[in-house]
Amino acid sequence: MNKITSAFIRVLRQSSSSGGTGTLLGRQLSYKSDLSLDKIYPGARLQIYTPPPPSIGSDKFSGFIPMDRLEITYSRSSGPGGQHVNTVNTKVDVRFKVEQADWIPEQTRQKLLKVLANRITKDGYFYIKSDLTRSQQMNLADALEKLRTIIRSQEAVAAAPPSEETLEKLRRRQERAVRERLQLKRGRAQVKADRQGPSGLDL
Repeated sequence: MNKITSAFIRVLRQSSSSGGTGTLLGRQLSYKSDLSLDKIYPGARLQIYTPPPPSIGSDKFSGFIPMDRLEITYSRSSGPGGQHVNTVNTKVDVRFKVEQADWIPEQTRQKLLKVLANRITKDGYFYIKSDLTRSQQMNLADALEKLRTIIRSQEAVAAAPPSEETLEKLRRRQERAVRERLQLKRGRAQVKADRQGPSGLDL
């Protein structure tokens, strides 16, 4: 055992008996890592903060989904995955009643009831499933993102029909493309015809 190791053990014994931190070779000994958050982000608030949900009065979906209004169940995933599939419930089933989902704007909710009529059960539940990964949290995040995509697709503004001027430009462009294609086709046919020899010889 060298001198540095023995000195280190001696300092640790002293610090453990005194309950404080010691000094070895001019360096302060502590139990906190150099990569702790208060050293990486000095002066930052390290408490975990969850912001309050946004107000529901808006006409657009904010993306906030209250987890306490959903019914989430986990089950075994299908497909390959080894023994991990047989031991862990990673498949996520998310369901909720669309009519009672007051966190979705009223106009969007009525559109969802019409669009998802074939996917809503008799009890009024809409199901979303995800077994994309072998992680519960990842599958839950995927299911929630699917739900956000469905809701936002009903809020997308339909594109205005093209004007008569635009339709005329498209028609002329298509006719020009057809003429150029036929001209190129005739040119290639003429090249092939020129390659052929005379059909008969005058004797």
